[in-house]
Amino acid sequence: MPTTVKAYAVLETNGSIEPVTIERRDVGAHDVQIDIQYCGICHSDMNFVKMPLPESPLVLGHEIVGEVTAVGEAVTKHAVGDRVGIGCMVNSCRECANCLQGQEQYCLNGHTLVFSSPDRDGTMTQGGYSEMIVANEDFVVKVPAALDPAAAAPLLCAGATVFAPLKDWKVGPGSNVAIIGLGGLGHLAVKFAKAKGAVVTALSRSDRKRDDALRLGADAYFATAEQDTFKTLANSFDLVINTVSGSIDVDAYLGLLALGGTLVNAGIDSEPVTMNVYNVIRNRRSYTGTHFGGITETQEMLDFAAEHGVTAEIEMISANQINEAYQRILDADVRYRFVLDNATLTS
Repeated sequence: MPTTVKAYAVLETNGSIEPVTIERRDVGAHDVQIDIQYCGICHSDMNFVKMPLPESPLVLGHEIVGEVTAVGEAVTKHAVGDRVGIGCMVNSCRECANCLQGQEQYCLNGHTLVFSSPDRDGTMTQGGYSEMIVANEDFVVKVPAALDPAAAAPLLCAGATVFAPLKDWKVGPGSNVAIIGLGGLGHLAVKFAKAKGAVVTALSRSDRKRDDALRLGADAYFATAEQDTFKTLANSFDLVINTVSGSIDVDAYLGLLALGGTLVNAGIDSEPVTMNVYNVIRNRRSYTGTHFGGITETQEMLDFAAEHGVTAEIEMISANQINEAYQRILDADVRYRFVLDNATLTS
């Protein structure tokens, strides 16, 4: 029989997050059941609040860390008592060319999100602002013991999202990397790039986060609102990662790239992007995008984070503070990631 659990959910478009109960499916042969300990609060969760709800209630949350409490009879990857994580996906077709390359996030037939997606049994998936979740073992990763579990939760989305381009563009010693934005994604991008041996420059609109950026490992910091910044840094970087969830001047940032450099968009902006194609022709530059990580590279990211001591800078919140946290994210009043203590769902 399905299990009833406590959760926090949005009940209507643009509504607040309220306490509810939901049902979790029985543990199937290839499933693991996870008692959720912590769940990161991601800016993209908030985007779903503004959309027409596919079903009400809708439980958000996709940066999940918890403990395995039951496994299906055919499970081989996880055992009861393991500390594990779930990121943005809980399934994909497993058959398309992209899935077969371990890039399930680009599944040609559409991956199944951890919330707001039709699940294999026809129900709507529900996310991590809840006591427990049941998921296929192939989409569950191991959280190394060396990582603080609460501070590791944001790695399941934000960490994987910025780790992927650093890996794909082979960032290492001698690489010159710039990170646009110093929020939830950006502060982890600085940490990971530095851990990979790159020379790291943090770019943020004002001077407000300079001290933080240098403390997190940036070698240099520039305020993009300053008139001379783009002139000073022209033709400098092998890789620029944009982590801002909003509009940027693409042409201005393309001008920062050295010969053959790449501007990677990791942030999501709902507005159309415009650019002058001459700015990619000049210096043979590239402009591209990146999604959250596939399962294999998410595990690789967690293992790398454990080896190099990379976790998120977090502020822990209780369940009754979720709506306040959402407003504070909109007000840019978080350094750098809220994490929900799921034990408070029952208090």
